[in-house]
Amino acid sequence: MSHKQGFRVELAPDEQQQASLGHHCGLSRVVENFCLETVRKKWSQRAAEESYGITGENLTKVPWSAPALEREWRAAHPRRYPWFAENRLSSRIPKEACRVRAAGFSNYLKSRKGDRRGPTMGFPVWRKRKHGSRFRYDADRAKPLGSRTVRLPAIGDVATREDMSWLTDRMATGRARILGATVREQAGRWWISFQLEIDRDDINERHQTDDDAPACGIDLGLKTFAVIKNSDGRSEEIHAPKPLKAALRALNRANRKLARSAEGSNNRARARRRVGQLHLRVADRRRDFLHKTTTRLTRTKSAIAVETLNVRGMVRNRRLARAISDAGFAEFVRQLTYKADWYGSTLWKADRWFPSSKTCGDCGRINRALVLADRTWICPGCGGIHDRDDNAAGNLLDAMLSDTSG
Repeated sequence: MSHKQGFRVELAPDEQQQASLGHHCGLSRVVENFCLETVRKKWSQRAAEESYGITGENLTKVPWSAPALEREWRAAHPRRYPWFAENRLSSRIPKEACRVRAAGFSNYLKSRKGDRRGPTMGFPVWRKRKHGSRFRYDADRAKPLGSRTVRLPAIGDVATREDMSWLTDRMATGRARILGATVREQAGRWWISFQLEIDRDDINERHQTDDDAPACGIDLGLKTFAVIKNSDGRSEEIHAPKPLKAALRALNRANRKLARSAEGSNNRARARRRVGQLHLRVADRRRDFLHKTTTRLTRTKSAIAVETLNVRGMVRNRRLARAISDAGFAEFVRQLTYKADWYGSTLWKADRWFPSSKTCGDCGRINRALVLADRTWICPGCGGIHDRDDNAAGNLLDAMLSDTSG
């Protein structure tokens, strides 16, 4: 059975290759902005024509699709961007940049019509250098040549800092196929992420959840990242490293130094790189914690019950927004979802309005007066004393068992 999976390794380019990587990032940004500019102009022109009473085939066509945007780029770049051909940059980068913009336009139009689930999507915005340096290859244009080398079109053979035998062995036997690759820079370091279609049945079978593994309910929170209540009666608490909170003092100091440095100076470049390194460390610590936690849970629990959190709404609380973002609740549930499918576990998501914290685990009465500050409460119906998080985890577990048995 094939699965979609990502595989990321860090690159070790030389100075010339780093410069070429930077040029391709700039090319991708220029093409995306060209597509945005073209659509805006032609959409405005079409609206003006409609106001004049022009209809049908006489109206200006707006290039919403990727092929239409590619045609616009091919027609315009010899005149507007002659450096594209002069520097011999890869022709695959504009193709993928047009696809990225076309996907953004499609999401916006579907969201506007109500045909897209999830939050409302706004119109794509102008892409700036500060938004990140990245570009993308389609299919297997970028591919590993060996366990320590990646071939990138128009750039060359770039060494990697990590071994890729896990991927190259599966590609050699036909168990993995590259669907695309994204190259990204952060804090002066470069990574390539391969999007794969891979047969990982051997890995999944080796780590399948035991038949007698317990089910569990998980209550997510800020003070304690996760309180787990198992069906065998055991409880467990998981504490997050809170990487952003731990790095705030260093980040504040680095940002002050960046603000005080002169524009365009070497000191400013070093200060900007230091800020990027700190943010990278925060992201890496959070990612490491979430991956290790979700992998352990999906390999040791037969079924997992979690609450459906409105994270977008939760971060509107300015007093808790930083702590909620630092925890990574949405990414935690996302990883649980696909890893449960890999390892044979079951993920059950409660309804968003399920009162897991307010329901008494003994008598089932809902305590409407419970507020966020109440960490321990007494049920007004049966007099039971409840720890808020442990009670919520138990209620999620009971609701899942009741729903699945029914």
